[in-house]
Amino acid sequence: MATDNDFVPVHSTHSTPVVCGPGAAIGAGFGIGVVAAIMGVAAGSELLIPTIVLLFAVDIKTAESLSLLVSLPTMLVAFARYSRDGIFAVLGANLRFTMIMAAGSIAGAVGGLLLGVLSELVLIPALAVILLVSAVKLARHD
Repeated sequence: MATDNDFVPVHSTHSTPVVCGPGAAIGAGFGIGVVAAIMGVAAGSELLIPTIVLLFAVDIKTAESLSLLVSLPTMLVAFARYSRDGIFAVLGANLRFTMIMAAGSIAGAVGGLLLGVLSELVLIPALAVILLVSAVKLARHD
């Protein structure tokens, strides 16, 4: 049986790593999954990377990769639910907007290739800025 001591950071970026056990991992995953279900997968993803970095003391690149892996089940469930409920039909009514968003997503995916090139000294502040801008936009949303 796994104990709290079984979780050891792979590549710690902290001088005194904060390592949490399986209970914290399950609790954090459940909480982020609830947020993702209520507010959308993107909102859950914005919480996931900082949680992985801060609670489990892993480097940002590992956290980003792990974020993709653990987000997949949430996205598949959301996709199935949206398909079942016919929610994707709205995309046809907003085809121009849908195509612009798809193009941006593809550009972002190609930009993701930079993860192997940029150092954490660039990635961490960039992530912080994105999270702050997202928080301000969310706070101002009516």
